[in-house]
Amino acid sequence: MSVEPIGAIQGVSSGFGVQGVGGTGYVGATGTAATSGATDGSGFATALSGAVDNLQALQSTSNQLSVSAVTGNLDDIHQATIAATRAQVTLELAATIRNKGVDAFNEIMRMQA
Repeated sequence: MSVEPIGAIQGVSSGFGVQGVGGTGYVGATGTAATSGATDGSGFATALSGAVDNLQALQSTSNQLSVSAVTGNLDDIHQATIAATRAQVTLELAATIRNKGVDAFNEIMRMQA
């Protein structure tokens, strides 16, 4: 049984689209998959750094749209609301992943040698 990768959501305005997850790895903000044949953990590091870069881009977009909304230069307030929500959810996901990583590290350190 084969499961197809999740594709990008169609019909979403440019800059706010949701990228798909390819079958080979993390899909960054540019829409290209970060792949690595190495088994030394560099692929995991690449995925994490790509996710952090994506989070920073989402927060930057959210801040820019919030400033535009406050100054009255934004035609559609929904863009600012959606961007802020996406940044918030992504930040919560990043914090959860960090917490799980710390929990896993602590559990490994408790193991008897």
